Amino acid sequence: MVKKLLVIDLGLIDYLKAHDLQLKLVKLRSAGKIPDTLLLLEHEHVITLGKRLKSIDLRLPKIPVYKIERGGEATYHGPGQLVGYTIIDLEELGIDVWEYVRSIEEILMRTIKEFGLNGYRVKKYPGVWVNGRKIASIGLALSHWITYHGFALNVNTDLRYFKLIKPCGLSPEMMTSIQRELGRKVDLEEVKQLVTKNFKEVLEYHELIESSENMIKKYLTH
Repeated sequence: MVKKLLVIDLGLIDYLKAHDLQLKLVKLRSAGKIPDTLLLLEHEHVITLGKRLKSIDLRLPKIPVYKIERGGEATYHGPGQLVGYTIIDLEELGIDVWEYVRSIEEILMRTIKEFGLNGYRVKKYPGVWVNGRKIASIGLALSHWITYHGFALNVNTDLRYFKLIKPCGLSPEMMTSIQRELGRKVDLEEVKQLVTKNFKEVLEYHELIESSENMIKKYLTH
């Protein structure tokens, strides 16, 4: 069987719009109407609260806050952060959830390695770390072995927004970005290309199908 990966670049998109799209794509993937799908995007400023969060004291400016299905605690999304939502059939891929999390970590470590950064794992904190700080977070949800939600890689992220919460149960000072580590901004489009390449290689897809938001209607009308 030829393993195909559909990659859709959504650009900067509203959180709820992207969330609604994920749910529709999960149904299509479950029905076998689309291949495994990787959504790459940025969000406007938003705080999301995962299922592990018991309580939180939010003293926020006018930033939307949403309680969602993924694992983990509170996190921030905003411009300059590359978010990847992964609509993947783990049963078809032949791996379990923890193997999949490790695969995403490997994808992100390979990506930041291209910028001279040595990423590593820290037990009990899914994601990627650099120089004692967390540069990427992972939070997944699962529906009949189809994954959704995914990862967030801080590229040129304004890290000050993490001070509004306790990101993934950590001190805000524990967060970092590629920009912070290098002392300069990097091209987000280059990062997207690297993530796509590494996603294909690590999970051993045979074929990439690259698309854009304008072509999504084709898949949603199946």
